[in-house]
Amino acid sequence: MTQFIGRTNELKTLNRLLEKQTASLVILKGRRRIGKSRLIEEFSNDKHFYVFSGLPPTAETSKQSQLDEFAEQLHLQTGLPEIKADDWNKLFLLLAEKVKQESVIILFDEISWMGSKDADFLGKLKNAWDLYFKKNPDLILVLCGSVSAWIEKNIVNSTGFMGRPSMYMTLEELPLNECNQFWDKQNGNISPFEKFKILAVTGGVPRYLELINPKIPAEENIKQLCFVKNGPLLNEFEHIFSDIFSKRSGIYKKIVTQLVKGPATAEKLAKDVKLIRTGTFDDYLNDLVLSGFIARDYTWHLNTNKPSKLSQFRLKDNYIRFYLKYILPNKAKIEKDRYQNVSLTSLPGWETIMGLQFENLVLNNYVSIINLLNIKPEEVIVDNPFFQRPTARQKGCQIDYLIQTKFDTIYICEIKFSKHLVGMNVISEVKEKIKRLNIPRHISRRPVLIHVNGVTDDVLDADYFANIIDFSELLNPTSLT
Repeated sequence: MTQFIGRTNELKTLNRLLEKQTASLVILKGRRRIGKSRLIEEFSNDKHFYVFSGLPPTAETSKQSQLDEFAEQLHLQTGLPEIKADDWNKLFLLLAEKVKQESVIILFDEISWMGSKDADFLGKLKNAWDLYFKKNPDLILVLCGSVSAWIEKNIVNSTGFMGRPSMYMTLEELPLNECNQFWDKQNGNISPFEKFKILAVTGGVPRYLELINPKIPAEENIKQLCFVKNGPLLNEFEHIFSDIFSKRSGIYKKIVTQLVKGPATAEKLAKDVKLIRTGTFDDYLNDLVLSGFIARDYTWHLNTNKPSKLSQFRLKDNYIRFYLKYILPNKAKIEKDRYQNVSLTSLPGWETIMGLQFENLVLNNYVSIINLLNIKPEEVIVDNPFFQRPTARQKGCQIDYLIQTKFDTIYICEIKFSKHLVGMNVISEVKEKIKRLNIPRHISRRPVLIHVNGVTDDVLDADYFANIIDFSELLNPTSLT
């Protein structure tokens, strides 16, 4: 098994369950490859641990095949005799009897798959928890899955499970300071820019980062991951969407494909994918948000700090954007091994896409940005990408990331990707954005520049930015307190 990296805060949170005097039911969700089951394995490292996983749903998968799979896993892990069960109650009771006096952690992985063919599965699981599992005060049962929308609907918001879970946890991408550890002993030899190029493809998804070889250049890593026949990320997108969204995956693919072009409102998205904006369409968007692939950013009124009804959706998953922009259009050539010698920087729109990928990485690490700006979390009233629609009296404006604090201050963060040093143009660009903003007179504004490849001396000498944050500060754990 590969070395476990990161998840420091999540492990601390889980370890608090061991201090309880009662059984714990944990709901764990997050995107595929984000490391959910690996986290629980690490948490259970020196403890008695059982893991049960559902079969991926196919046309041939049945209630009985899921029961048989669970029964087989039960036999192999506990030494109980092989049985042919036709009901989940029997299997849950057998497991509960086996662990009734043990200090034990049990993981039900891909819970939506496990119960996909039995409408009574969750009701029987709830009863098993109430009648058997929770009577062991040293038991922790983790219900885990990648289909976050299913978990949200059937467990989190279910009256049947109301009041039972001890903890809800959603795994996000690893923060950049933990991603940095994947370069291990080569860390000091690799530039922040080279690390960015890898992260522009993988994001903070642990499974993807495990695939990199720190001893070879970023370009070669990306080619081996994405641009060779049988590359591990060549067909990953299809696996993700078919596993999570099943028969409706085509609709979800259309939405994320449209968002590759940039953020959009729900109304514009529906129009662009040639669907009518209905409650069902909004459910599709919500499913993608819950799955961690897109984000919904609400803007707000600077004078009242209150949220606006206006919101935009953006693609927040770096691998998804990279796949749709560069892998999918060239897949036929890649599968014939005709893409190995192509220079990545020659790909169309490379710098624009890298800019969006850089912006994603920064936005996904907003906690570190706030920390580097020496802002206490409790001082933040609201923070988000900010947009202002044009009206007859004001111009439109888009801010990469804006933080408003209770001290009547806004931090206008410009997230700038460039292969070269960022020059003086950035100052005029930010000045124009601030000029367009409808900022109340009592609010101070502090411009912030976040960059990856350095800035010119002219920018430093201008002393315009209140703070200039280098990407290396986000990667380096010692810069974060």
